[in-house]
Amino acid sequence: MIQYQNEHLTVFQSELFQTTSTVVQTKEMVLIVDPNWLSNEVKAIQDYVHTIKGDRDTYLLFTHGDFDHIIGYQAFPDAKTIGSFGLQNHPKKEHKLQLIREFDAKNYIVRNYPIEFPKLDIVIHEDGQQLCLGDTIMTFYQAPGHTADGLITIIEPLGVMIPGDYLSDFELPFIYQSAKAYSQTLDKIKSMFDAHSIHLLVPGHGQATAESGEMKRRVDMASDYLNRLCQAVLTNNEHALDALSKEHAFLSTFTEACHKENVSIIRSEYC
Repeated sequence: MIQYQNEHLTVFQSELFQTTSTVVQTKEMVLIVDPNWLSNEVKAIQDYVHTIKGDRDTYLLFTHGDFDHIIGYQAFPDAKTIGSFGLQNHPKKEHKLQLIREFDAKNYIVRNYPIEFPKLDIVIHEDGQQLCLGDTIMTFYQAPGHTADGLITIIEPLGVMIPGDYLSDFELPFIYQSAKAYSQTLDKIKSMFDAHSIHLLVPGHGQATAESGEMKRRVDMASDYLNRLCQAVLTNNEHALDALSKEHAFLSTFTEACHKENVSIIRSEYC
């Protein structure tokens, strides 16, 4: 379904995990971000892009290599691909593809495109690297913590921030790589808000927002949760850890496993 739309941008939202796929159109290009999940949802994005594309070039941006974010890669075979150096050199490419195959097989899903790991045309190596297409400027920032290959993109002059799996309105931090790096990325995001005029934030999961106060709330929510979780781990406060595990939205075996992974990573880094 379409969650948010204006003259330059359309945010599609999957039924699964409230995962977003963003399509940005400017005079110079059409940019597709993380097309996902179900085959009919990807098909809706394909159809929309075909309708608006005209003679403009298409670009396909991956915020990171989690399988739900790369699942629609080959639905846009003519697009120029963008991703981080970490994504290009992902150490578990075949594992990510196997997760997609297992998901599709378990749910009897048939896709009209092959399943492959993204091959990148434009590789982002450093913070502040830019891609300039006419009046459109995309500025990229490395965003490790959730995963090692995370990438945050700011599109100007539209003032759009696409942070991947950071700054959800409901989803607390899932640390798959490093708690220290996650905190550093949150600090970096604060600097981005100072350096750029952000008018719209589109997270990888949840609702887009144009409210600056809501953007700040999301940064503060993630930082506060991480600080309290680290303190609980360092003091071995089992009561606090149990309470923190219950702060996740949509409590399930999945959120329980993510909480345990968060605790394990913090113990390995701080203890």
